[in-house]
Amino acid sequence: MSRVVTLKINGQDVSGREDESILDVARENGIEIPTLCQLDGLSNVGACRLCLVEIVGVSRLLPACVTRVAEGMEVNTESERLLRYRRMIVEMLFSEGNHVCPVCISNGHCELQDTAIALQINHIGMPYRFPVRQVDASHARYGLDPNRCILCTRCVRVCDEIEGAHTWDIMGRGIASQLVTDLATPWGESETCTSCGKCVQICPTGALFIKGKSVGEMTKRPDFLPYLAMMRNRKNGS
Repeated sequence: MSRVVTLKINGQDVSGREDESILDVARENGIEIPTLCQLDGLSNVGACRLCLVEIVGVSRLLPACVTRVAEGMEVNTESERLLRYRRMIVEMLFSEGNHVCPVCISNGHCELQDTAIALQINHIGMPYRFPVRQVDASHARYGLDPNRCILCTRCVRVCDEIEGAHTWDIMGRGIASQLVTDLATPWGESETCTSCGKCVQICPTGALFIKGKSVGEMTKRPDFLPYLAMMRNRKNGS
């Protein structure tokens, strides 16, 4: 069994198992830390960096989702420094993509938009890059609009870890990075896709969508992942 450790988060005395992350323990104690890439039931990769926190005695900021708690640790999740970094990260996501909320079909059903509102971002101070990204509508039922993709890799992980297909992956670097299927084969021509729709259900921005439906009409069930992950581990004997 994992040892129980005690620590402080925002001056509050809390406890957790040593195999838990700072994010886990914070949520167990009603302390909210923003995330976009994290989703219960999937592995944590620290991709979005929104959950960065300050730890007393550590000069750099650390991602709460992949940093384990330790005895005597003192964590700060709220400061001007953290707010500045989080706002900058969200602004970069907006400027490097083609996110125009008022005319987007995901308006009102987008976790990126919700995060921007929570951080009180009402304008972008960085220049928009407007990359040229083509919509992939080759699949019979689903579509991919890379203009709304934030490279959270939720779809990559759910396809690999839950479905076992690993149809999705990330290709390229920097602003040229993009979501691809089967080494840049059009989605409709994929030989590995099972058309299960799990990737569509957990997309935070509606970049993956069901054809003929608005994002608001789509039924999303991200809560099914912890159960599937539990059954997968039980089957594997872990």
